[in-house]
Amino acid sequence: MRTLTRAIAPAAALVAVLATAPLASAEGPVPTSHSTVVPGTSVELSEAGVRDAQTRAVAAENPAAVRATASLCGSGYELENAERLPDARRFGTLFTYTKHTTSKDGACAVFDNNLGTAKKMKLKLCPNLTDAPCKVDEGTFSQYAGPVKYETTGRDSVDCAEVTAIMWSSGVPIIDRVKSVAPCD
Repeated sequence: MRTLTRAIAPAAALVAVLATAPLASAEGPVPTSHSTVVPGTSVELSEAGVRDAQTRAVAAENPAAVRATASLCGSGYELENAERLPDARRFGTLFTYTKHTTSKDGACAVFDNNLGTAKKMKLKLCPNLTDAPCKVDEGTFSQYAGPVKYETTGRDSVDCAEVTAIMWSSGVPIIDRVKSVAPCD
Protein backbone atom coordinates (compact mmCIF):
# COMPACT_ATOMS: atom_id res chain seq x y z
CA MET A 1 0.00 0.00 0.00
CA ARG A 2 2.85 2.42 0.80
CA THR A 3 4.39 1.80 -2.60
CA LEU A 4 1.09 2.61 -4.27
CA THR A 5 0.71 5.80 -2.17
CA ARG A 6 4.24 6.92 -3.09
CA ALA A 7 3.49 6.39 -6.76
CA ILE A 8 0.12 8.18 -6.69
CA ALA A 9 1.12 11.18 -4.53
CA PRO A 10 3.26 12.95 -7.18
CA ALA A 11 0.59 12.40 -9.85
CA ALA A 12 -2.10 13.75 -7.53
CA ALA A 13 0.02 16.83 -6.80
CA LEU A 14 0.49 17.45 -10.53
CA VAL A 15 -3.26 17.15 -11.16
CA ALA A 16 -3.96 19.59 -8.30
CA VAL A 17 -1.53 22.15 -9.74
CA LEU A 18 -2.96 21.85 -13.23
CA ALA A 19 -6.53 22.11 -11.95
CA THR A 20 -5.82 25.36 -10.10
CA ALA A 21 -3.54 27.00 -12.70
CA PRO A 22 -5.01 30.15 -14.26
CA LEU A 23 -6.56 29.75 -17.67
CA ALA A 24 -5.29 31.69 -20.69
CA SER A 25 -6.72 35.19 -21.07
CA ALA A 26 -9.70 35.64 -23.34
CA GLU A 27 -7.80 38.56 -24.87
CA GLY A 28 -5.32 36.20 -26.46
CA PRO A 29 -2.00 34.78 -25.45
CA VAL A 30 0.57 37.02 -23.86
CA PRO A 31 3.55 37.46 -26.16
CA THR A 32 6.70 36.10 -24.62
CA SER A 33 9.32 37.91 -26.70
CA HIS A 34 10.73 41.13 -25.24
CA SER A 35 11.21 42.52 -28.76
CA THR A 36 7.49 42.55 -29.58
CA VAL A 37 6.65 45.39 -31.94
CA VAL A 38 3.28 47.16 -31.95
CA PRO A 39 1.51 45.95 -35.13
CA GLY A 40 1.72 48.50 -37.94
CA THR A 41 4.62 50.36 -36.33
CA SER A 42 8.31 49.99 -35.61
CA VAL A 43 7.70 50.80 -31.93
CA GLU A 44 8.75 48.11 -29.48
CA LEU A 45 6.83 47.23 -26.35
CA SER A 46 8.74 47.16 -23.07
CA GLU A 47 8.60 43.99 -20.97
CA ALA A 48 5.74 45.52 -18.95
CA GLY A 49 3.96 46.57 -22.15
CA VAL A 50 4.18 43.02 -23.47
CA ARG A 51 2.57 41.69 -20.28
CA ASP A 52 -0.23 44.31 -20.12
CA ALA A 53 -3.33 43.31 -22.13
CA GLN A 54 -4.77 46.85 -21.99
CA THR A 55 -1.59 48.40 -23.38
CA ARG A 56 -1.44 45.84 -26.19
CA ALA A 57 -5.13 46.41 -27.04
CA VAL A 58 -4.92 50.23 -27.04
CA ALA A 59 -1.72 50.12 -29.11
CA ALA A 60 -3.21 47.67 -31.65
CA GLU A 61 -6.32 49.88 -32.03
CA ASN A 62 -4.24 53.04 -32.54
CA PRO A 63 -0.95 52.34 -34.34
CA ALA A 64 -0.83 55.87 -35.80
CA ALA A 65 -1.04 57.39 -32.28
CA VAL A 66 1.66 55.00 -31.04
CA ARG A 67 3.96 55.97 -33.95
CA ALA A 68 3.33 59.68 -33.41
CA THR A 69 3.78 59.69 -29.64
CA ALA A 70 6.88 57.48 -29.82
CA SER A 71 8.48 59.83 -32.34
CA LEU A 72 7.87 62.73 -29.94
CA CYS A 73 9.83 60.89 -27.25
CA GLY A 74 12.74 60.05 -29.56
CA SER A 75 14.75 57.01 -30.51
CA GLY A 76 15.27 54.07 -28.20
CA TYR A 77 12.02 54.44 -26.26
CA GLU A 78 9.71 51.45 -25.79
CA LEU A 79 5.99 51.66 -25.10
CA GLU A 80 5.55 50.96 -21.40
CA ASN A 81 1.84 51.71 -21.01
CA ALA A 82 -1.13 53.03 -22.99
CA GLU A 83 -4.21 53.86 -20.94
CA ARG A 84 -7.65 55.13 -21.95
CA LEU A 85 -8.69 57.97 -19.65
CA PRO A 86 -10.80 58.42 -17.64
CA ASP A 87 -12.17 55.00 -18.67
CA ALA A 88 -13.57 53.33 -21.82
CA ARG A 89 -15.16 56.68 -22.79
CA ARG A 90 -11.63 57.72 -23.71
CA PHE A 91 -11.47 61.51 -23.47
CA GLY A 92 -7.70 61.12 -23.59
CA THR A 93 -4.99 58.47 -23.83
CA LEU A 94 -1.87 58.51 -21.67
CA PHE A 95 1.17 56.98 -23.37
CA THR A 96 4.29 56.29 -21.30
CA TYR A 97 7.62 55.16 -22.71
CA THR A 98 10.89 54.02 -21.16
CA LYS A 99 14.45 53.70 -22.40
CA HIS A 100 17.18 51.61 -20.81
CA THR A 101 20.61 51.57 -22.42
CA THR A 102 24.10 51.15 -21.02
CA SER A 103 24.65 54.92 -21.06
CA LYS A 104 21.17 56.38 -20.53
CA ASP A 105 17.82 55.66 -18.90
CA GLY A 106 14.73 57.64 -19.80
CA ALA A 107 11.05 58.10 -19.08
CA CYS A 108 8.72 59.94 -21.42
CA ALA A 109 4.98 60.66 -21.42
CA VAL A 110 2.50 62.06 -23.95
CA PHE A 111 -1.15 62.80 -23.12
CA ASP A 112 -3.31 62.49 -26.24
CA ASN A 113 -6.51 64.59 -26.45
CA ASN A 114 -9.18 62.35 -28.02
CA LEU A 115 -12.11 64.81 -27.79
CA GLY A 116 -11.49 66.66 -31.07
CA THR A 117 -11.71 70.05 -29.35
CA ALA A 118 -9.09 72.06 -27.48
CA LYS A 119 -9.01 71.42 -23.74
CA LYS A 120 -6.91 72.72 -20.88
CA MET A 121 -4.43 69.93 -20.12
CA LYS A 122 -1.50 69.35 -17.80
CA LEU A 123 1.12 66.63 -18.04
CA LYS A 124 3.76 66.38 -15.32
CA LEU A 125 6.64 63.91 -15.01
CA CYS A 126 8.54 63.70 -11.74
CA PRO A 127 11.60 61.46 -11.42
CA ASN A 128 12.11 59.52 -8.22
CA LEU A 129 15.37 61.33 -7.52
CA THR A 130 16.23 63.74 -4.71
CA ASP A 131 16.32 67.39 -5.81
CA ALA A 132 15.35 66.56 -9.41
CA PRO A 133 12.76 68.98 -10.80
CA CYS A 134 9.54 67.79 -12.42
CA LYS A 135 8.98 68.41 -16.14
CA VAL A 136 5.60 70.00 -16.96
CA ASP A 137 3.64 70.82 -20.11
CA GLU A 138 0.45 72.75 -19.40
CA GLY A 139 -1.88 74.73 -21.63
CA THR A 140 -4.82 74.45 -23.99
CA PHE A 141 -4.21 71.71 -26.53
CA SER A 142 -6.31 70.27 -29.33
CA GLN A 143 -4.02 67.29 -30.00
CA TYR A 144 -1.75 66.42 -27.08
CA ALA A 145 0.20 67.62 -24.06
CA GLY A 146 3.87 66.74 -23.94
CA PRO A 147 6.13 65.16 -24.45
CA VAL A 148 7.60 65.46 -21.01
CA LYS A 149 10.81 63.52 -20.76
CA TYR A 150 13.43 62.83 -18.16
CA GLU A 151 16.74 61.17 -19.03
CA THR A 152 19.61 60.25 -16.77
CA THR A 153 23.17 59.21 -17.31
CA GLY A 154 25.46 57.23 -15.08
CA ARG A 155 24.04 55.62 -11.97
CA ASP A 156 20.80 57.62 -11.82
CA SER A 157 17.61 55.82 -12.74
CA VAL A 158 14.15 56.86 -13.86
CA ASP A 159 12.50 53.85 -12.24
CA CYS A 160 9.46 54.84 -10.19
CA ALA A 161 9.06 58.16 -12.01
CA GLU A 162 5.54 59.48 -11.52
CA VAL A 163 3.32 60.99 -14.22
CA THR A 164 0.24 63.14 -13.69
CA ALA A 165 -2.30 63.75 -16.47
CA ILE A 166 -5.13 66.25 -15.97
CA MET A 167 -7.73 67.49 -18.46
CA TRP A 168 -10.36 70.12 -17.65
CA SER A 169 -13.70 70.92 -19.24
CA SER A 170 -15.37 74.20 -18.18
CA GLY A 171 -12.96 74.41 -15.23
CA VAL A 172 -13.82 70.93 -13.94
CA PRO A 173 -11.29 68.08 -14.13
CA ILE A 174 -12.66 65.31 -16.34
CA ILE A 175 -9.38 63.38 -16.15
CA ASP A 176 -7.08 63.36 -13.13
CA ARG A 177 -4.67 60.42 -13.25
CA VAL A 178 -1.46 59.87 -11.30
CA LYS A 179 0.61 56.72 -11.88
CA SER A 180 4.14 55.36 -12.08
CA VAL A 181 5.68 55.46 -15.53
CA ALA A 182 7.18 52.01 -15.06
CA PRO A 183 6.47 49.24 -12.55
CA CYS A 184 7.87 50.17 -9.19
CA ASP A 185 9.00 47.88 -6.37
